[in-house]
Amino acid sequence: MKNNIVLIGFMGVGKGSVAREIVRQSGMIAIDTDDIIESMENRRIKKIFAAEGEPYFRELEQRVAKWLQVSVNDTLISTGGGFFKVPKLKKIGTIVLLDAPFKTIYKRIIDHPNAAKKLKKRPLFQEIDKAQALYDEREPLYKAVADVVIDVSGKDYESIAKEILKKTAQ
Repeated sequence: MKNNIVLIGFMGVGKGSVAREIVRQSGMIAIDTDDIIESMENRRIKKIFAAEGEPYFRELEQRVAKWLQVSVNDTLISTGGGFFKVPKLKKIGTIVLLDAPFKTIYKRIIDHPNAAKKLKKRPLFQEIDKAQALYDEREPLYKAVADVVIDVSGKDYESIAKEILKKTAQ
């Protein structure tokens, strides 16, 4: 297995913030699969979805996953909310699920000082019922692929990062 840590979880659970804290604590290099896709396409994910649709976006995720399997080691990889569906995910590294109840995730987003920006970045949260349904559908699937599950409810990023680094130490 590669010596990567792969963060998965529902949108808004804090993968990016936790990744930055892990980097601060460990000195690991970090990459984000959504950032890679945006660089590949030279456009935002929202625009990729609007112009090409979800199936095309999932193909891009497959390409990124294959590249990660072959080319990346000793890296922290933060993923988009649906990246957990790529085949052979465990060949990329140790899969860490950041887990929290839907209400906790939603409250974290709307209570954030930049709530309007956070909500705009996540248009699905404009329709709470659809977001809740997607969360309910994905929650058991996330847990099925995870090597490590971290409940992030009520924890600060520093303690979450410490817990991840302790549980993934090789």
